[in-house]
Amino acid sequence: MTDALQVRNLFKVFGDKPQEAIDLYRRGDDKDDIFAKTGMMLGVCDASFTVREGEIFVVMGLSGSGKSTLVRMLNRLIDPSAGEIIVAGQDIATLKEDELLSFRRQHISMVFQSFALMPHMTVLQNAAFGLELSGVPQKQREERALDALKQVGLGAYGRNYPNQLSGGMQQRVGLARALANDPTILLMDEAFSALDPLIRTEMQDELLTLQAEQRRTIVFISHDLDEAMRIGDRIAIMQGGRVVQVGTPEDILNRPANDYVKSFFRGVNVQNVISVKDIARTDDIAVLQSSQAATEALREMGHAGFGFVTGPDGRFEGAVSRASLEARGSGGDLSGAFLQNVDPVGGDATLTDLIRPAARHECPVPIVDARGLFIGAVSRKTLLESMQRDGATHG
Repeated sequence: MTDALQVRNLFKVFGDKPQEAIDLYRRGDDKDDIFAKTGMMLGVCDASFTVREGEIFVVMGLSGSGKSTLVRMLNRLIDPSAGEIIVAGQDIATLKEDELLSFRRQHISMVFQSFALMPHMTVLQNAAFGLELSGVPQKQREERALDALKQVGLGAYGRNYPNQLSGGMQQRVGLARALANDPTILLMDEAFSALDPLIRTEMQDELLTLQAEQRRTIVFISHDLDEAMRIGDRIAIMQGGRVVQVGTPEDILNRPANDYVKSFFRGVNVQNVISVKDIARTDDIAVLQSSQAATEALREMGHAGFGFVTGPDGRFEGAVSRASLEARGSGGDLSGAFLQNVDPVGGDATLTDLIRPAARHECPVPIVDARGLFIGAVSRKTLLESMQRDGATHG
């Protein structure tokens, strides 16, 4: 997968002699020691990570962890003290002012926590405002702005003014304004945190729907763990200006980098986060071929209680047990020995989605990928163990 953004050894020092503070940090002093010695504050310390094309990359941490400083350096609203920010082959940390303006117009748009709408402009004019600043002709910018408003469900509100809209609708206008520029990267800084919980959930749904349709590259800043777990393809955890871990929600839940990260995720309901493909196993079962005879399949199963039958292309066809194979006898194919009502579950399903079929099936639940290829199976024991992870809550 192609990287849309590369951040390498990025620093932000608030003070008069940033290199002095960076040198102290590299010699092993922490940010508190550096502040005591120099009076300078490290907002971001040696951050390095990549953001892949088409993913929602969430940066989260406690207040003061450096996440908002970091995102503002990604479009040079704050100038970095050291390091590289590579987008489309360019290090934007080195761009001059006129080059930077051109670069922002082509590649990066930002949605802020505050709606930042112009009250004297219509919704359509607000959505087209960035294009107007870029010198796009009126007809063209209004067409693009209207298309962006339609994407966020506000196509009929172009003539309204911001004060005639709800908070959620106003934030949709801010999102449409960013989308109208058709950016390479969309930056969203606590974009939904000012909204009521119900509206915030609706906006998360809206973002996920847009993402499913267009697969934009999004860097999303949040302090809300549930939000990060819900929308993030990968998450970066910041602590004291440092990026201490980057990974999928499942990665971080399973292998937290330190006690700080572990404490962050202690209250997460793993049932709604972990995908069943992450716990599917092939031990204690046999993977059989549909072309086999029942007697051959019985020999291959050994001591396994159940077998899962795949076709020549690896697609799941059905499940068998020792008893069903013995009842089948030696003649015919394996389809006559299939257990009834054993339906596969997609690998992206959550543990919650697996509870009902696990209770219904006598055998482990077969798991398949999007193409129907057999991945493995999940037994009731494995499901319960996964739901009882250390420090996690469960329903």
